[in-house]
Amino acid sequence: MEQQDLNKRLLLALVLSFFVFIGYAYFFPAPKAVEQTTTAITQKNQQTPALTNTAAPTPSQIDNSVKNTAPVQTTGTVIATLKSEHFTMTIDELGRIAQVVLLEDKYKDENGNNLKLIGDGQVRPLEVRFADVKLNDETFKTPYVNTGETIIDVSSGAKTLTLTQSLSSSMIVTKSIIVQPTGEYEVSVSTSTPSQFFITPGHRPIADTSMYMLVRGALVKGADDIITTIEDGDAEGYEKFPNAKIASSFDRYVTSLFFDFDKGLNVSILKEANDDPLIFIQGDNALKLGGYIGPKDHEILKSIHPELTDAIEFGWFTFLAKPFYKVLLWINNHVGNWGWAIILFTLLVKFILFPLSYKGMMSMQKLKDLAPKMKEMKEKYKGDPAKMQVKMMEMYKKEGANPMGGCLPLILQIPVFFALYRVLLNAVELQGAPWILWIEDLAQMDPYFVLPLLMGASMWFQQRITPMNMTDPLQEKIFKWFPVIMTVFFIYFPSGLVLYWLVNNLFTIGQQYFINHMYAKQKAAAVESAKNKG
Repeated sequence: MEQQDLNKRLLLALVLSFFVFIGYAYFFPAPKAVEQTTTAITQKNQQTPALTNTAAPTPSQIDNSVKNTAPVQTTGTVIATLKSEHFTMTIDELGRIAQVVLLEDKYKDENGNNLKLIGDGQVRPLEVRFADVKLNDETFKTPYVNTGETIIDVSSGAKTLTLTQSLSSSMIVTKSIIVQPTGEYEVSVSTSTPSQFFITPGHRPIADTSMYMLVRGALVKGADDIITTIEDGDAEGYEKFPNAKIASSFDRYVTSLFFDFDKGLNVSILKEANDDPLIFIQGDNALKLGGYIGPKDHEILKSIHPELTDAIEFGWFTFLAKPFYKVLLWINNHVGNWGWAIILFTLLVKFILFPLSYKGMMSMQKLKDLAPKMKEMKEKYKGDPAKMQVKMMEMYKKEGANPMGGCLPLILQIPVFFALYRVLLNAVELQGAPWILWIEDLAQMDPYFVLPLLMGASMWFQQRITPMNMTDPLQEKIFKWFPVIMTVFFIYFPSGLVLYWLVNNLFTIGQQYFINHMYAKQKAAAVESAKNKG
């Protein structure tokens, strides 16, 4: 295949892949959370074998501990309420976190209501289940008792809540929860007689039902520091991670997680209805672990433990998205505004990639000038493709043109865009972050469509000044309508992401003008040199 055609086809493939990625996110949104109950969970009535202290439970053991007698109640008796300036946490009569409400304005929904993290009909954090079926049945019929205060203010510092459950089998279950003002807590569960149990951070928080293609589900950081993500709908029900460091049930912006960086967590994943993952941590007689429920805010997680920032997951292109995220955080810490941080980050990326972009754009200029010669060569050797290929390569070498160079800027742009797409979709710091005038929240769409329209106009203008040599009518039509299609897609995208693409286009236009000027000077110098030699 002739190299110039290969160049065009590669460019076309990249554009179409871009459409597929963005189009899928737009037209096939992630399904809204549905109410699930444990009665929908498949149970295998097998005898529970003994466990060692170092082994994670097997699938059958987890299934036996998940009985229909483990009710998921939409309402229940609240026996304690913990309050801080950032959240309100309620504890129900089964010793579980019944609800967490975020109080900051930036987390309010479109109706002005405070954000609730735990959905109705979902398994709640700190729910304890026993491997013994009869004991498990009893524990869901016996309420915990709170002998202390029922309303606890944790705004000024950590406070402790102690709950006890007296079972008819003469076992006493004690659950102690030390809650910090940030949403961090430490939970200790002990039983008066040895008995194997499991505790869960709950079904992932349900704090976002947007249409974007997001990563939701469970994340585990193992003892080997390998991070495994099990998305909703992908759980197998037998995944286990001995001595893991972090076990997180997460949504777009929020998480409910456990951690233990010293002894580790024996983690097993149960498959809920719809194949969603549900995390359980094994305990025997006594268990102490750290926990957190709230926004996946980098600074909050870092203040608890630096490794907890690994709970911020970006899905595809994490290898690029994570460093991008850290650079954006660093810039924002210095400029104090996420909009300007995105602009400066875009400038930084363009500066780093400029040498490669320069070569690619100069190559496109040369190919444009060679177009008439290429057309003549195609006519002259149309009956001998092999010879035409040889002659083409000789011409490219002589003129210093790279037929693949024109694709280089776009090839570099695609992974950068996808990685930043993930960052700007998942970074909770952008929630409620204003930029200028009408942009009051960079995590939301532009309410007046100004940025998407400017972005589309900049793409159209960029095409006008970029040398193109399209001979295929279909390719020409696709590229002609590319700005229009992109504008339609981006209308409902977060304004922070549209801002990046707009600024990137403006910088690219500036680069193109500069390169056009430099190329014109080179051509003039070459003509002058030829005259002098003549």
